[in-house]
Amino acid sequence: MALTTHPPLQLRARPPALAAAHRRRAHLPPRRARSCRSCAGADAGKAQARRAYPYDEIEPRWQAHWEERRTFRTPDIGDGLDTSRPKCYILDMFPYPSGAGLHVGHPLGYTATDILSRFKRMKGFNVLHPMGWDAFGLPAEQYAIQTGTHPKTTTARNIDCFRTQLKSLGFSYDWDREISTTEPAYYKWTQWIFLQLLKRGLAYQAEVPVNWCPALGTVLANEEVIDGVSERGGYPVIRKPMRQWMLRITSYADRLLEDLDDLDWPESIKEMQRNWIGRSEGAELEFCAVDQEGHDLGAKLTVYTTRPDTIFGATYLVVAPEHVLLPSLTSEEQRAHVEEYTEVAARKSELERTELQKEKTGVFSGSYAKNPATGEIIPIWVADYVLASYGTGAIMAVPAHDSRDHEFALKYELPIIKVVSPPNGNCDPEEAYADYGIMINSSSSSSGLNINGMLSQDAALEVTAWVESNGFGKKKVNYKLRDWLFARQRYWGEPFPVIYLDDTNEMVPLTENQLPLTLPELDDFTPTGTGEPPLTTAADWVRTTDLLTGKPARRETSTMPQWAGSCWYYLRFMDPKNSSTLVDKAKESYWGPVDIYVGGAEHSVLHLLYARFWHKVLYDIGVVSTKEPFKCLINQGLILGEVEYTAYRDNEGKWVSADSDSSLSDCIQEKVPADKITKVGDHYVLKDDPKIRLNARAYKMSKSRGNVINPDDVVSEYGADSLRLYEMFMGPLR
Repeated sequence: MALTTHPPLQLRARPPALAAAHRRRAHLPPRRARSCRSCAGADAGKAQARRAYPYDEIEPRWQAHWEERRTFRTPDIGDGLDTSRPKCYILDMFPYPSGAGLHVGHPLGYTATDILSRFKRMKGFNVLHPMGWDAFGLPAEQYAIQTGTHPKTTTARNIDCFRTQLKSLGFSYDWDREISTTEPAYYKWTQWIFLQLLKRGLAYQAEVPVNWCPALGTVLANEEVIDGVSERGGYPVIRKPMRQWMLRITSYADRLLEDLDDLDWPESIKEMQRNWIGRSEGAELEFCAVDQEGHDLGAKLTVYTTRPDTIFGATYLVVAPEHVLLPSLTSEEQRAHVEEYTEVAARKSELERTELQKEKTGVFSGSYAKNPATGEIIPIWVADYVLASYGTGAIMAVPAHDSRDHEFALKYELPIIKVVSPPNGNCDPEEAYADYGIMINSSSSSSGLNINGMLSQDAALEVTAWVESNGFGKKKVNYKLRDWLFARQRYWGEPFPVIYLDDTNEMVPLTENQLPLTLPELDDFTPTGTGEPPLTTAADWVRTTDLLTGKPARRETSTMPQWAGSCWYYLRFMDPKNSSTLVDKAKESYWGPVDIYVGGAEHSVLHLLYARFWHKVLYDIGVVSTKEPFKCLINQGLILGEVEYTAYRDNEGKWVSADSDSSLSDCIQEKVPADKITKVGDHYVLKDDPKIRLNARAYKMSKSRGNVINPDDVVSEYGADSLRLYEMFMGPLR
């Protein structure tokens, strides 16, 4: 999910700004520069040896000079650091070291932070500017499965490649502070943090529906599932219940929401986090399940609504396909239909199911419920636009005043009763009116509830008080934010520092002096296909003994998600060699929080929200002295590849214009070289047939599209300084 807060920028393959570097002269301290000689007509070898601007001599010499003298090393407190000077902690979101290496998008943010770091040093600041590696994760494990190479080997090789590339670009990182999330000395403290979460009741296990990918052998986050398949590899994904470790991030929802106001972050990012947390105030209402004749079925459905004022307009209920009561609510006549529908829903991600533009689908359960306000018998439907993970997994549908319910009611011919009138009386009778107004059609002599003529907000309070006094419900604050699913069924991740006693299955945390619990060496990382993690095959590692009781026990075989190591790495940079504590208090107090944090907007929710959560927990237990980890956040733009021109042919091979009324999805796509097209007005057309319009679009760089520009190639041809300069002047950093 690549997000940008401003329009993306595009890099041309042969930028004139870089070519101009050939026309400049430079001096190479401490030697005198070589005389300028034309490269025209010279072969490649001579061109390398006789550059007008000999960056191939200048840059390696200075880079070697900096490395030998550790020019950009930041001294430790008590080791030469003058703490009377102001500090500036400037941090890049550390990269995942993939086998592809850097592409030219990486140096955009890295160059900006390098400029800031050098500037602050010149202004007399103590600058902390480190680099490390977010190196656990699924890609390395997949590569290991395909090639038989251990993830540790490929990760080390990839890190070496990334480090060499970064050094060739002349960045002023303090390499003495380099860390990797895969090193036991590092993840010892990731495990320690997990134990603190466990002590505070913030880590627990639960049976939850998850996105299970049999081919990858792991659980995927909602954002990693697109159209029912895995983002990586395109493998089928199903929803199935599994016992998983969870982190109670919802306990910090209010603080995560409130403290956003004090951050110097892009407003768009803060708004994304607010929407993700999704705090709402409403009520939980109880509906008794009945059969068609109104006989009580002995079950009560609790629904959550932010609009209790519209209870008189509730003409049906909807439960999620995963709702625990659904099997008992399903009639024998409808059971086959319901089971077929829930099976299809299990193959969809939550993002797909809640997509507003998608056509609503559902199936009747065969049961009914009694509306407590009206006494009416209303049907209970099953629909995948309701999620078991939000609210209670059931809603009261008010089609006159909710667009999703309205669309659903029209499709399945369900009653629509208007109960809110706009203050000015004007609204489209064909659409749902979702705003506040004046209550109508909202009284019942049998229930004694009458809210006619009230303003919506007052009516909501009246209904909430009525259901509480009659035992039908209560006031409720809800969040879209769900507890964090914190387990993956894979090998290449941090082991959980817990064991289970054989005789009682009791979970026992390891003691702190047993950390780090390191991964065993495995030769086979292939998914078991059953949901059991690869670590289950490491029998000698799994079998253990509880040190306190001497009882036989077994280790947890799931591992932590990739997010774990990146939740707190900024703290370790302050004190990377400390073996006795996560971070020294004096060092954290001086360097914290991060003053400037630069990275992609695609991390706007998950990484940033998780890191804020862990930081607040660490603040509560006295490890850190600030409430927030990152004072100022800057999202750099996204560098795109070259524009691609796409034409379309029908089944007979004839051209179809991109603005045609015909369905382009049935056409064959064909890339057209730039020399075959021309621009007419705001559009691109074929030179040979100007009536045929093309689609022109630049895509995010990726190996699969073949549009990646490797910075090594640009550095080889133009030099690192030219690449850095060009990227900084392509456009605004954001």
